[in-house]
Amino acid sequence: MPRVKRQPAVVNNVQNNSFKKIHGLQSIAPLVQSVEETPEPIPTTIKGNIPTWIRGNLLRNGPGKFEFGNQQFNHWFDGMAMLHSFQIADGQVAYRSRFLRSDSFNQNNEMNRIVISEFGTLALPDPCKNVFQRFLSRFEMMKPTDNASVSFVKYKGDYFVSTETNFMHKVDPETLETNGKVDWSKFIAVNGATAHPHVDPDGTVYNMGNSYGSKGALYNIITVPPEKESPDDTLQGAKVLCSITPGDKTRPSYYHSFAMSENFVVFIEQPIKMDLFKIVTCKIRGKGISEGIYWDPNQETVFHVINKHTGKVNQVKYYAMALSTFHQINAFEEDGFLILDMCCSDSGEAINIYLLQNLRKSGEGLDEVYNSMARLLPRRFVLPLNITDKTPLDTNLITRPNCSATAVANSKDRVFCTFEDLHGDDLLDYGGMDFPHIHYERFNTKPYHYFYGCGLRHLVGDSLIKMDLQDKKLKAWYQPGFFPSEPVFVPSPSAEEEDDGVILSVVLTPTKDKETFLLVLDAKTFKELGRAEVPVNIPYGFHGTFNSTA
Repeated sequence: MPRVKRQPAVVNNVQNNSFKKIHGLQSIAPLVQSVEETPEPIPTTIKGNIPTWIRGNLLRNGPGKFEFGNQQFNHWFDGMAMLHSFQIADGQVAYRSRFLRSDSFNQNNEMNRIVISEFGTLALPDPCKNVFQRFLSRFEMMKPTDNASVSFVKYKGDYFVSTETNFMHKVDPETLETNGKVDWSKFIAVNGATAHPHVDPDGTVYNMGNSYGSKGALYNIITVPPEKESPDDTLQGAKVLCSITPGDKTRPSYYHSFAMSENFVVFIEQPIKMDLFKIVTCKIRGKGISEGIYWDPNQETVFHVINKHTGKVNQVKYYAMALSTFHQINAFEEDGFLILDMCCSDSGEAINIYLLQNLRKSGEGLDEVYNSMARLLPRRFVLPLNITDKTPLDTNLITRPNCSATAVANSKDRVFCTFEDLHGDDLLDYGGMDFPHIHYERFNTKPYHYFYGCGLRHLVGDSLIKMDLQDKKLKAWYQPGFFPSEPVFVPSPSAEEEDDGVILSVVLTPTKDKETFLLVLDAKTFKELGRAEVPVNIPYGFHGTFNSTA
């Protein structure tokens, strides 16, 4: 990957100067504290109106236990997976939760201490061993965690919970019971897969996973067929569609997700780097895995485009200045261009900011942590697909009307791109946004008008945003002291328009005990229809999905 002069700081200054410093942030420490599970469904109190046509389960995943015995995890991502279900039918809502019975949870629980290392926490040697045994244990290969705390994913009609290692767990979406561990590496040569797969209309699932060998790392595009070969089938038939070589095989990029259009998969190789030597030797050095992940602003971002049907990697690479992204919004093809929309920022240091000690700060300390972060904003890159030997060089190739993004061919296999903002100045008042969702079933890989996300005037979401791409205007739901989670769009049964449906979001109130509620918004007007108040405390989670039972 080419080295470039250090220029991203200029962009950072532009972005950071667009945001006012925040002072007097409310403490969110109660949102990242351990809670008890509620395995049997409990009723909720309905305020307003929950539309009777909503029938199904809002499934949520995230960390819910942050210590065992007198040992505490260091990073938010380390907490033990807690699964949540809001069962909606006939205008009523029932809530239940269970801890994922992963090997990590079971072993930690049995020993009453942390025995499985996580992203930011290195498990200490067994204190019952002698000094020599504890010393030797540092040279043992670290086992990947199966603490699948990121999201719910679906393969071949079954629900699984996933993280970014090679382990998933099959889960009953009705009872949340853990029904077995699945190892990706038993089916294909990968060492993990993202918790954000994409699905084609025929049910074929696409995902990405790294593989590590003696010659370094590879990025792999994975496909999983929609049909089951037997009742016990999980990932049978999975295959690696293609492999991509990193710019530096010993320092591949970290990625949380990828983009997909009708005919292409787009992998964003960003300058958040994984130092494989540091990661492999973390036990010897007494450091967590997170210590081996770093941001390199001197690296460009590279967009790799892969044909979904042939597995061929486009020889043209698309470059941009250093940026980081966790979540893409949508991607589609139109008039010879591949349009890629995503939430991104000009710095990639946030992943190491989400230490529990930072999230539990208050006063000036919390303000300082928040103001040190680059903001996430929705942006559009436009990639011209038909690059040939006759393509003019050093000329903006984007001919789309009213598009401020640029794409300039420096050679027949290199195009440098700049982005178009997908927002107006009013989004800056909400601190940027992330956790994007769209009407996925009908508009994923297609031109679309609306997306939804969380406003980020805090370290977690503190508002809900609906963005209209036609005029770049937004609608917002915001109430001081309330912290909504990722919005999930559920279309109405007779939906004709893109935004005909509701938004579901779990809202937490850290200043009040046991006053969590499921919020239901009209997706068109963004007005509140109703809420279902839950008489238990729930920690702030990551991702989820709606499982329709209609």
